Amino acid sequence: MTLHVPLANPQPDAQRFIDILMGRVYEPAPPLVEYLVDDVIMRPIVTELLGREWVDLDGSREAEKAYLDNFIEFWCRMGYDCVRFERNMGFDVGTILADDTAPNVTKQRAWMDEHHGRIQSWEDFESYPWPRPEDFDFFAYEYLNEHLPEGMGLLVSHAGGVFEHLSQLMSYEGLCLAIYDDPVLVRAISDRLGELMVHYYEHLLDLDRVVAIFPGDDMGFRTGTLVSPDDLRKYALPWHKRFAAMTHERGLPYFLHSCGNVEAIMKDFIEDVGIDGKHSFEDAIIPVEDFQAKYGDRIAVLGGLDVDTLAASSPDEVRQRTRQLIEVCGGRGRYAIGSGNSIPSYIPVENYLAMVDEAVAARQGVIGG
Repeated sequence: MTLHVPLANPQPDAQRFIDILMGRVYEPAPPLVEYLVDDVIMRPIVTELLGREWVDLDGSREAEKAYLDNFIEFWCRMGYDCVRFERNMGFDVGTILADDTAPNVTKQRAWMDEHHGRIQSWEDFESYPWPRPEDFDFFAYEYLNEHLPEGMGLLVSHAGGVFEHLSQLMSYEGLCLAIYDDPVLVRAISDRLGELMVHYYEHLLDLDRVVAIFPGDDMGFRTGTLVSPDDLRKYALPWHKRFAAMTHERGLPYFLHSCGNVEAIMKDFIEDVGIDGKHSFEDAIIPVEDFQAKYGDRIAVLGGLDVDTLAASSPDEVRQRTRQLIEVCGGRGRYAIGSGNSIPSYIPVENYLAMVDEAVAARQGVIGG
């Protein structure tokens, strides 16, 4: 098998990327998009294919710069028009650590405690060490903004949305109980989270290379939303509506990643929140082709190559599925090809490369790259 990535002479075009997703331009071969790529996947590509020295983050500014240089080079040479980047302002949610069992991984995975949250009472709410956006170090965002190659754009967000943080701070079990026992406390926490994120997004929207706000806020599981649609309408969706309005005021689109079966609130996402595109798809819930057939005339569709396929199939099978999505979803327009969720540590590197290679080859055939 011959892989044609990474690109020797990439020509990123973030404006074209946005124009395709917003329906202003039609091209049958879709651009690439990705939500996250784990360092475990990036590292061998950076070192073995790009010939660069890998630098881990160690808290120093020099290591951070070197890491971000590799980060930019990776996204650009793989054929993306935009770098997607997120960081958390520092909410202490409490986690359970366990070894990551993926091959060649030495780090640990963090799991949420679903039974005992950091905030279970008004006393906890008052004493919780809420982070302040003005204390957050935005250096990484600013460095990316200043060092992207010509034509490349930034897709940015706060790492984790209002609902995710609400369910983590209270624990999922604690949130479900509090929705009935103390909804005023739930409202207070969600409002504090939302207001802090508003200030965070104000800073991100001042960066001149940002081409879209693209947050993640997982609200569903395999068969439905994690709490009732009405409760999401009370505590989470108004904040996404606020973030989307801020983004639209700057003339930029607002894309949303949300895992699980969120069909019950899709109308809210589109008509009330005002999202411009949806990301995160799982074939067992709804294949991306079916989702696009239903909603693709109203919003952009991002990604959709099922993570199970990327994790457990052969490279040739990944290529075949990538070609199917390019033909069907790309052919309809307002589509970007990528994973259904992200590229976690357990995806075989050769499978990730197979997906990207097919997408890059299709794009080169269209734009003559």
